[in-house]
Amino acid sequence: MALPAPNLDDRQFQDIVDEAKRLIPQYCPEWTNHNVSDPGVALIELFAWMSEMVLYRLNQVPERLYVHFLNLVGIEPFAPSVARADLTFFLSAVLDQPVTVPPGTEVTTAGANDREAVVFTTLDELVVRPPVLQASLTSPGADEHRFADVWQDMRFDGASVTCFPSKPLAQGDALYLGFADSLAGTLLRLSVQASAEGIGVDPRNPPLAWEVWSGELWITVAVHEDTTGGLNRDGNVVLLVPLAHEALTLSGTRAYWLRARLIAPLVGQPTYQASPQVRRLSASAIGGTVRAEHAAVVGSEAIGRSTGRPAQSFAVSRAPVLPRLDGETVRVLDPDGAADWTEVADFSESGPDDAHVVWDPATGTVKFGPRIRYADGSVRQHGGVPRDGAEIMVTGYRYGGGAVGNVGTNTLTVLRSTVPFVDRVSNLAAARGGVDAESVADAKERGPLSLRTGQRAVTHGDFERLTREASTEVARTRCLPASVPGGPVRVLVVPHVRSTPDTHRLDDFALSEPLLAQIAAHLDGRRLVGSTIEVGTPYYQGVSVAALLRALPGRPAASVRQRAMDTLSRYVNPLTGGTESSGWPFDTDLNSATIGQLLESVEGVERVDEVLLFKFDLRTGRRVGAARDVVRLDTDSLFLSAAHQVVVR
Repeated sequence: MALPAPNLDDRQFQDIVDEAKRLIPQYCPEWTNHNVSDPGVALIELFAWMSEMVLYRLNQVPERLYVHFLNLVGIEPFAPSVARADLTFFLSAVLDQPVTVPPGTEVTTAGANDREAVVFTTLDELVVRPPVLQASLTSPGADEHRFADVWQDMRFDGASVTCFPSKPLAQGDALYLGFADSLAGTLLRLSVQASAEGIGVDPRNPPLAWEVWSGELWITVAVHEDTTGGLNRDGNVVLLVPLAHEALTLSGTRAYWLRARLIAPLVGQPTYQASPQVRRLSASAIGGTVRAEHAAVVGSEAIGRSTGRPAQSFAVSRAPVLPRLDGETVRVLDPDGAADWTEVADFSESGPDDAHVVWDPATGTVKFGPRIRYADGSVRQHGGVPRDGAEIMVTGYRYGGGAVGNVGTNTLTVLRSTVPFVDRVSNLAAARGGVDAESVADAKERGPLSLRTGQRAVTHGDFERLTREASTEVARTRCLPASVPGGPVRVLVVPHVRSTPDTHRLDDFALSEPLLAQIAAHLDGRRLVGSTIEVGTPYYQGVSVAALLRALPGRPAASVRQRAMDTLSRYVNPLTGGTESSGWPFDTDLNSATIGQLLESVEGVERVDEVLLFKFDLRTGRRVGAARDVVRLDTDSLFLSAAHQVVVR
């Protein structure tokens, strides 16, 4: 049982008034009118009100001391995490020479001024090189290891290439294009001359999947534009190649391969009646994509002068400060010259001559080593102290972070500096991962758990707690035991998704590479020797609800339907679902009776006539199987809403 935090004085307004009135006969017996209308009683009530305010502030002392005690043992609120986005730079023209976008290029939203604009900075150098197409193959779907070389036909005018060789056509038939260099991050335009042979498909959504080899598997390439109707007529296919593209040897030819693969059409849509015929195909680069994060860059900045005393601290002008990159250091300038000091997590292992500093990212404070007196009377300096009069500066840093960085699609469009041959820039997908700093209340809840269990991962609760501590981007965790003795422990992670539940999609819950690496590094230093950990996501089971409702007389059916749809999206959700709105619980099935009760509580609903549940494949966008009353949930799964259908009469 936790010890309750005491109130130093629990008296309230009326208690003080009553106490003062009881003292009147003792000190002023001639005062006999104690009614509210008496001026003296009004003064007593004024005194009681002011005293209550003082007592309230006094009672906050235990709470403030509690927070200070947590700070003393190293429990501090987490700093905000940074939103990340992929920025696509569009070239002003197709060039025959590489175009470079340097790292640190700043792109902002279109705000009224710099204070309102959200700034993103590129993390890596982007080099857009002209692609060199050097090989072409076709492969039947039944045998991915059998290829036909069609490169000569692709190169010469007059010849046609049959993209999908199987007769009749089969899923998995593919056209392979081999390039001399990696296309990672390239905005690739394929100029196609084709014959209208592959008729019978929806030109706006042809059953084609464009993919590249990532080194381990084929990954999907997003189609930015397709004016060919699925390789059926002359036009262009513009592809957003992912940031991973590795070489692979196919049919004796080593190249960086891009393929167009025939897939099953969506429900109700036709497939090709015959294979598309390509007469000519050429490739060009019209832009490139690079990773960026919500951060503004600050150059060299002087932050103060040393007094020669231990435990000095200096603050930069902007906060919160993001983790330092190479070249972002604290520099001390004294008569002997300039020296860069090394950043450490704390001074516990620092000696008196070690040039160590500690950053506080939340406040942007740079701290130098303290002098500590030990029980035996000895005094030790932990970390060096800059010489008296030495100038303290930082060579550069970045600041930013928080949920404000989760900007929408096509909102990062303003270049702060001109880049040669770049016409425009945009984020073709919404930024994700920005989380505000941990509140003091949350830190107070986390502090006792950390102190009680220490920094070791032994029990399932330890794994879950440490995973949540790894990053503020982590919303929920679950640890599953090893399926076999000595096997790996599975840690399932649900990330924060900063959007409304009705817009949540499967890809929104994918773990980004930086977040996955951060969690893995945090757990690796705290696991038992010999134990193995697998970090991943739950299996998200799509659920589609079909409901027939009857609205109360006079209530608009459209409004009732929208409220019902919103309620379903919130309730069947990994982050907002369940009866407590804290995320759908693990190991909890979904049944139609519960959904019926939920819909009956929606404003404007008179009664629920029918509720049916369907499993839903979130990848193909299809319902799976027949309607059912109960949808079971596996131990490693969570429910996610998909394509609900609500009819209101």
